[in-house]
Amino acid sequence: MKFTQMAKREDIQRSWVVVDASDKVFGRVITEVATLLRGKHKVNYTPHVDCGDYVVIINASKVRFSGAKLDVKNYYTHSGYFGSTKTHKMSDMLSNTPEKLFKLAARGMLPKTKLGGAMLKKLKVYAGSEHPHSAQIKG
Repeated sequence: MKFTQMAKREDIQRSWVVVDASDKVFGRVITEVATLLRGKHKVNYTPHVDCGDYVVIINASKVRFSGAKLDVKNYYTHSGYFGSTKTHKMSDMLSNTPEKLFKLAARGMLPKTKLGGAMLKKLKVYAGSEHPHSAQIKG
């Protein structure tokens, strides 16, 4: 009888992956990134263990959007006090803080637990092509 191998925290081999987002569709990039962060591309994927890789997204401000999302889509924040709802347009977020836009989208595709928070910490997003992680990335 054969059993499924479950990955242990000690057995996981993490690598660093660079994703260039320039002229790519935002949703396609984020789904690829979420898969890499969860570790679903690996043979020893285990749902209850963080077996994903580190992901570095460069050129985040040069990503493309399909349709009229840049003009229509809004993000809302609320502090809990009356009248404190703030609206942020997607176009403003892309020009001002593209890192936050990518992290919000990736967080929506990851588990809503401590495990998902640990996975999200492995995501590094940069608006330009320069990043400080060149020492970790081989090749």
